[in-house]
Amino acid sequence: MFKVLIVAGDTDQVRDLSLELAEKGFLCSIACAEDDRMKDIGALSADLVVIAVDGAPPRSEVRNLPRRLKEETRLPVVALLSKNSLDVLDVANELDDFAMEPWDAQEVMVRIRRILNRRVDASNKDIIRCGDLAIDVAKCEVMFRGALVDLTFREYELLRFLVINKGRVFSREALLNKVWGYDYFGGDRTVDVHVRRLRSKLGDSECIETVRNIGYRLRDDG
Repeated sequence: MFKVLIVAGDTDQVRDLSLELAEKGFLCSIACAEDDRMKDIGALSADLVVIAVDGAPPRSEVRNLPRRLKEETRLPVVALLSKNSLDVLDVANELDDFAMEPWDAQEVMVRIRRILNRRVDASNKDIIRCGDLAIDVAKCEVMFRGALVDLTFREYELLRFLVINKGRVFSREALLNKVWGYDYFGGDRTVDVHVRRLRSKLGDSECIETVRNIGYRLRDDG
């Protein structure tokens, strides 16, 4: 589960952003730039930092924080900027991404997810990606929309097979042979049960498509 630290004042908009990120599986916390934990930013327990840079001009603690994060940590930084803050920040060098006021929580979430997904891909070549899905074949872990998904071994194997062959349609019998093995003697309806569980655990009823009178395929979002 990705950890996101939001450095901002305690406003309704910031709280809404934190709630939306939490609903998508992120572990969020909110801090002020003057909090004690911001004094030792090298020890921050986070995967990404979101900073609300407001004011005219922004307070020195907020204005200097993106540079400190880049110099003292390897954490990516997303800033929520006002027009007044553009002149006092080196946007190109200090920030990984930013959103301008009036920023939208959904837009910020997309920018966060894009950065974190890129970092996962760059640090681990054993990642298989398909849309919002990321499968770490070395650790046998599945991430969906930034959240770790708890799967049984057979659910994991079924999902991995479908991801590797995304867009291709497989009959229940073919999936039994490929995932369960030729020596499996159970009925092919066990595939339906596992697909239903996967859809439930992923929180997406359409990620695995039912192809009428044939079987299943993983939706190919390109």
